[in-house]
Amino acid sequence: MESRWEHFEHGADIGVRGTGPTLAVAFEQAALALTAVVTDPALVRPETSVSIACDAPSDDILFVDWLNALVYEMSTRRMLFAQFHVAIDAHRRLRATAWGERVDPRRHEPAVEVKGATQTALRVTQDAGAWTAECVVDV
Repeated sequence: MESRWEHFEHGADIGVRGTGPTLAVAFEQAALALTAVVTDPALVRPETSVSIACDAPSDDILFVDWLNALVYEMSTRRMLFAQFHVAIDAHRRLRATAWGERVDPRRHEPAVEVKGATQTALRVTQDAGAWTAECVVDV
């Protein structure tokens, strides 16, 4: 199973989708899709690590909370992230590390600012051994 991220169109906003062999990898791939809304993830250097923790009653809500935690860190630290390690336990506790760097407007050429992940088109599913996590982010 190949891990991947992608975008999907949704009105004035944009959808982010991550797919992988595990739920954690799908969340990591969706985080790359989130960064790709702003800039090319290949331009982001993994210079600084940030720890993130979320707890939620369902996989869907955990996914939105994860993306919103990343949006918060991007905004308050003025950073972009391009490498992620996510661990999710059976009680829907997420512990993650995101690696990135401060935004350099000349090098990163940020396209938009992501305001937050929404429950619009929210879906976290497992099908034929692959996990998919997706939702619309407000830009």
